[in-house]
Amino acid sequence: MLTFISPIPIGGPNVKCSKNSKPLRILSAHDFPDFLPKQIDKIKDLYARKMASRIERIPVNFSKGCVMSSCVKPKEQKEANPVVLLHGFDSTCLEWRYTLPLLEEAGLETWAVDVLGWGFSDLGRLPSCDVASKRDHLYQLWCTYIKRPMVLVGPSLGSAVAIDFSVHYPEAVDRLVLIDASVYAEGTGNLAKLPKALAYAAVYLLKSIPLRLYAASLFFNGLALSTCIDWTNIGRLHCLLPWWEDATVNFMISGGYNVIDQIKHVKHKTLIIWGEDDQIIDYKLGVRLYCELQNATLRQIPKCGHIPHVQNPDVVSRLIVEFVQSDRSQRPKPDSVSTISVPVITSTCTSRYVAHPICGNRTS
Repeated sequence: MLTFISPIPIGGPNVKCSKNSKPLRILSAHDFPDFLPKQIDKIKDLYARKMASRIERIPVNFSKGCVMSSCVKPKEQKEANPVVLLHGFDSTCLEWRYTLPLLEEAGLETWAVDVLGWGFSDLGRLPSCDVASKRDHLYQLWCTYIKRPMVLVGPSLGSAVAIDFSVHYPEAVDRLVLIDASVYAEGTGNLAKLPKALAYAAVYLLKSIPLRLYAASLFFNGLALSTCIDWTNIGRLHCLLPWWEDATVNFMISGGYNVIDQIKHVKHKTLIIWGEDDQIIDYKLGVRLYCELQNATLRQIPKCGHIPHVQNPDVVSRLIVEFVQSDRSQRPKPDSVSTISVPVITSTCTSRYVAHPICGNRTS
C-alpha cells in the first residue's frame, strides 16, 4: 500500500497536543540527570529539555558486561504491546522529543532507547560497540525490562538496527516501523580500513559544529537559523561525553551494519514512512525496500526531509498509532483511493507496482 500523507508545519513550535496536555514548564539545571553533559542547560527547545529530564540509566547485563544504559521509560504499562523507539546513526533518544509525547497521549506504552555506543549510556569501561554487541545489548534490555513483543521503530540507520534485531530475535518483535530507512549501505565501507589515527581524525570532524550544521540543513527543509543551531546542539550533546570518540571509532572499524541480505528474511508486518524531500536517502530505495519486504505498507510525507519524527511529529505519531491499531481499524473507503506512479527498481518490484493505487492491495 503506497500512500501520500498531507504535510504539516515544522515540528518544534507547531506540535499539536491534546486538550489534556499540561503546558511545558521551564526546567532548570537541577531538573536534569547529573550524567548528562552540562551543556544541556543551554538547549532552548522546551521539548528536548523536558525529554532530557526523563532520561535515566538502567543496568543491562549482556555478553560484554554490565552497562548503565540510557533510555526514557514509559509513564505507565499498558496491556497492548509496547512501542520501542530507536534512533539513527550517532544520535540519541532525544530524536523523539516531539513524537514520544504524542504517542503517550494516544495511549501507547512507549520506550525510547539509546543504542549501545551512542546516546547517554555509561561507557566508561568501553565495551565493544560492533553490530553483534548492539544487538545483544538491545535483546538483554528487552529480556530484562520489556518482556513482550514490541513495535520496534527505527529511523535512518536505526532501521538497519531494527531489521538486524528482528531477524535474529523474531519472538521479541510484534511489527516494525522503518522511517527513511538506511538499509542498503554496505556497512561503514572503506572507513573500516582506516588506520586508527585517521579514524579518530574523522570522528573528531564528525562532531564539529560546522559539519553538524550542514547536516541539519540537509535533514530539514525551511528551518530557521536559530532553530537549526539549537537542533544541532541537541544532536551533538552526546558527543561531549568522554567515551564518545572511542565508541564511535570502535563501531566504524568494526564494519558497521550491512543488512541487505537480511531484508528478505523479515517476516513481520512493516510500516515504511518516507519524507518526500529526503536529501540523504533516495525515495527509490524506499520503494525498493517496500518491494523486497514480505508484508509492508509505504507511506510518504510530502514536503518533509530525512527525519520526519522531528519535522512532522503529528503525522508520524498518527501513522504509528494507526499502524499499531490497524487490526482493529476500518479500511479506507474506496472513494478515497487515488493513484501515484512508482518506478520499477529491481526485478523483485515488477510492473504490477507501477501506478499503484493508494491504500490498494499489494499485488494485482
